[in-house]
Amino acid sequence: MRDVFQQELAEVQNRLVDIANHVVVSIESAVRAFGDSNVQLAEQVIATDPVIDDKASSLDELAIDIIARQSPVARDLRIVVSALRISASLERMGDLARHIAMLARYRFPMQVVPESLQPTFAEMGARDIEIAKMLRDLLETQDLTLAERLQDADEVVDQLHRDVFAHVLGTEWEGAAHTTVDATLASRYHERFADHAVGIAKKVQYLATGDWVGDEDARAELASEPVQPAS
Repeated sequence: MRDVFQQELAEVQNRLVDIANHVVVSIESAVRAFGDSNVQLAEQVIATDPVIDDKASSLDELAIDIIARQSPVARDLRIVVSALRISASLERMGDLARHIAMLARYRFPMQVVPESLQPTFAEMGARDIEIAKMLRDLLETQDLTLAERLQDADEVVDQLHRDVFAHVLGTEWEGAAHTTVDATLASRYHERFADHAVGIAKKVQYLATGDWVGDEDARAELASEPVQPAS
């Protein structure tokens, strides 16, 4: 029975890595659709988001089944419960990639943000892609140096997010109302994407070390879901 249980725990990890890989593909495509005003790619991201949702739901069912049948305790229980929370965060990351793609679709054939903000969003998108890849590798390898690097990358995204708000609130900003809304929403989506990744990284660190390293992810999980892009 113990061997079966360990195989099931390995399956949980493999499924988390699989979902994380889909998130990588989704954010890569969403960032490209956003930057290039590529409506076909945006539609692809939107259409494939339910795949991430279904995989997360399937993993949740497996985790709950393991709890019911195996009655895990101590660290084994923490692993299974953490998997439930991690899958929820990964699902939200997929949703955020979809929100970014939806902005690109809504504003096609125009760019979502004006030229003055495009370099900032290009950097923010690149950082989110980097974060998603590091998170996938962290879930696969449990290499805690990746968690530290991920948090460093998140700090860069946070600063870029602040830069966007400073820009649209500045005296030289001349964007229309919908452009202001689009820019602030897009910036928020990118920032929240990175926040959820940090929350997952902290859970992995906790499982590996037994030490809790902060509550930023708790704030991320308690925050309300992002609003839908303005049409």
